[in-house]
Amino acid sequence: MDTDRVLIEGLTFFGYHGVRPEEQRLGQKFRVDVELTLDLARAAASDRVAETVNYEEICREVLDVGKGPRCNLVETLAERIAAALLKRFPVQEVLVRVRKTSPPFDGTLTAVGVEIRRRAPWPSPTSG
Repeated sequence: MDTDRVLIEGLTFFGYHGVRPEEQRLGQKFRVDVELTLDLARAAASDRVAETVNYEEICREVLDVGKGPRCNLVETLAERIAAALLKRFPVQEVLVRVRKTSPPFDGTLTAVGVEIRRRAPWPSPTSG
């Protein structure tokens, strides 16, 4: 497997995901990091965006999922984001981190969240 990666860090949006009624009613901020594994050699050699994935489209896909149907768990949200990215982009693997930046419980912390890694069920057309 290739070790090249495209990184999207700190994509923030407001959503209504969570188990608690106040999370579902009032919403909160979520922060997402994404790592996409794919072969970037052609893009680096050609200097053409057509040979890689479009970062703006990746962000738009994450936001569409994040602002879409509500999930109780950030685990479910991360899984939905990973599945959407694997379906839409020619990548071998995705790593998705989803964090709640202001969880509604006592204590001082920066964030709580999950990290999942999923592989494409097929060989990437960019591998090679």
